[in-house]
Parts: sequence; C-alpha cells; structure tokens
Amino acid sequence: MEIAPGIHSLHQQQGGHVHAFLLEVGSELLLIDTLFDADGGRVLAAIQSIGRTLSDLKHIVLTHGHRSHLGGLAVLQKLSGATVYAHEWEADIISGDRKAQGVTLRPMHPLHTWLQVYPLQLGLTLGIGPHAPCPVDYMVADGDRIGPLQVLHAPGHSPGHLAFYWPERRALFAGDALATWPILTPGWPAFNLNAQQHRVSLRRMAELDSVVVAVGHGEPITADGSRHVQVLAGAA
Repeated sequence: MEIAPGIHSLHQQQGGHVHAFLLEVGSELLLIDTLFDADGGRVLAAIQSIGRTLSDLKHIVLTHGHRSHLGGLAVLQKLSGATVYAHEWEADIISGDRKAQGVTLRPMHPLHTWLQVYPLQLGLTLGIGPHAPCPVDYMVADGDRIGPLQVLHAPGHSPGHLAFYWPERRALFAGDALATWPILTPGWPAFNLNAQQHRVSLRRMAELDSVVVAVGHGEPITADGSRHVQVLAGAA
C-alpha cells in the first residue's frame, strides 16, 4: 500500500502486526526493516508489485535488533547485495554475536493489550526463534543521512534504536518508539528498556513537521502525524 508518494507500507500479522517500509528514491529502492518472515517473500512480492526488480534494492536500513524487524534481512541482503545500516549498539545483535536484551515479563495495561502482545514479550526474553544473522555494513548515528533520510538516534525502546525522517515527504519512520496496534500508544511499555530516554526521544520526534508517521507495529498514521506524536509524547 502506498501511503505517500514513493512510500509503500508492507505488513504481516505475525510479529505483532509488524510493518516495514519500501521507499522509491529515484532509480533505487530503500527498505526500512524487513518484517518477520525469514524468506523475505513479502518484500520480494512488494518490489515486484511496483514494477521494480530486486537489483533496485540498494539500501536496507534497520531501526533496531529485534526479530520482528530482522526476519528477512539475511535473505534479502544475500539476494540483492544491498548495503545494511544500523546503529553501532544494535550491530552485534543483528550480526548474531549478541542476544537482544530481554524485557520485563510483568503484564502491561490495559489487560487486553497485554494478552495480545505477551507472546512477543515472552519470545524476546527467552530468545525464541532468533533471526538469521547478517553483518551490518555501515554504522550510522544521529545526524547522519541515508539517501533522503535524516537519521535520528531515538533510544529508549532499545539503546541503539533509530528513527528516520524524510523532510521532503514530511514522513517520520518511528520504529517501535510508537505503536498503533493493538492501540495507539507511545510504544509498548514492557518493551521500553529506558523510560526516561524514551520520553526524550518522543519529545524530539514531536518537534518534527510530520504528516505521515510510520510505526513498527500497527497501521501507519497518514494525516496530522505531528499532532498525534505530540499527544503521545505528552502522555509518555
């Protein structure tokens, strides 16, 4: 689904209604996260559906090192030869040299939210179903650029969590700093490793002039993005 010019939303239910985003940047494609499936099939189908080929995929940009967002990484990088980008504090998780830090197993509120998210909470803490390792080619930090994207270091959910902003499209890719599934929320509380850092990251994102806000779990916000982020930042 094209949610803004040149920005395509990809999703699957497994992994917590996880989303990835395929960006058309001139003759090249840039992928933000890779969904849960290990075969990369949904991403490959999306590339074909917009009339492009796998050889157009030049950049794979990762928000953080959790399985829901890394499932297809190894296969997609091998098939396309795309350059892989992440923050240095997530790179050894992505490469398989370190296990992602576990999260609390305490229930979240409201209860119906916790019941839907808890299998992911349990899986992350126990390391169930790890992703296929893939090396990171370039470590990026706050203020860097990847094509049209501005890199925002947005820690809190994890130490090296990244968000990305495309000024010309007024599009914010917030990763897991925000979620719209199962409810609109400033991230899943049980998964935020540092609440203070998370609040600072949200406030920073709230200052951006965003129409579209693309999140890691749940449908993207496609109108009045800044207003939604500002409300959520105030609630965090």
